[in-house]
Amino acid sequence: MKIFISADIEGISGVATNVQLKKNDEYQRFRKLMTQEVNAVIEGAFNGGATEVVVADGHGNMSNIFIEDLDERARLVSGNNRVMCQLQGLDETFDAIMFVGHHGREAGSERTTISHTLAGIAVGEMKINGKVVGETEMNTIVAGGFDVPAIFISGDDAYVDEVKETLPDVEAAVVKYGVDRFAAELISPKQARKEIVEKAEAAVRRIKEFTPYKVDGPITFEIEFKGSQQALMTTTIPSVEMIGPKTIRFTCDDVVTAYKHMWGVVIIGMAATNGVLGHANA
Repeated sequence: MKIFISADIEGISGVATNVQLKKNDEYQRFRKLMTQEVNAVIEGAFNGGATEVVVADGHGNMSNIFIEDLDERARLVSGNNRVMCQLQGLDETFDAIMFVGHHGREAGSERTTISHTLAGIAVGEMKINGKVVGETEMNTIVAGGFDVPAIFISGDDAYVDEVKETLPDVEAAVVKYGVDRFAAELISPKQARKEIVEKAEAAVRRIKEFTPYKVDGPITFEIEFKGSQQALMTTTIPSVEMIGPKTIRFTCDDVVTAYKHMWGVVIIGMAATNGVLGHANA
């Protein structure tokens, strides 16, 4: 049984502010906690019957997990030069996908900790075929394009409530309680990891009860950026059209192609945040 794990950091136990995730001594502490919670999911997955696990590090530059401390039974996708972002390595050979340390969407609950959608400096809201999505929902839809079901999530309580609107039967480990975007009521990381192991194991044991969340093509993304300059510069891609001062839209035939397209669009939007796009010599 082959399991894919998408790992983020904002939903890890202990994380409550952005300061903890910047490149400083605090960040090193939370890289360790992230690695430990990833290991908890791996442990639960193997306890439940998994025979192979691949982890995709999905935060920031996507190289946060300490490989030297990772459960040796798993393989790690690390580094940020990826066409499939948080899903690099996922394909139809996997039996399920699990999300650890994920967070609420930008246009979601005001209580979810460090909420954003993919790129906090650029993206305000994202929709797929008219449905507002966060990273977990979006990645779940893409996984459905590979016939892979989502079976487990972990993060704060507001994030869990948000995702369960789309995936009511998913196994969920609540590792903290949202107070504000930059505040949370925390539990012991040891207790959080215990909860993760139990829920991850239960998810894998229930794997036959889950079905992929599929959205048939064509797939239309609408992205509202935080700045008009970000939206405008994404129209350098011919398929992208402006539908509002800060909002763009594009359509692809299938969800995997649309996801790759979206990632390229968001990269351009981020680059245009401070007007830095332009010609440069090699």
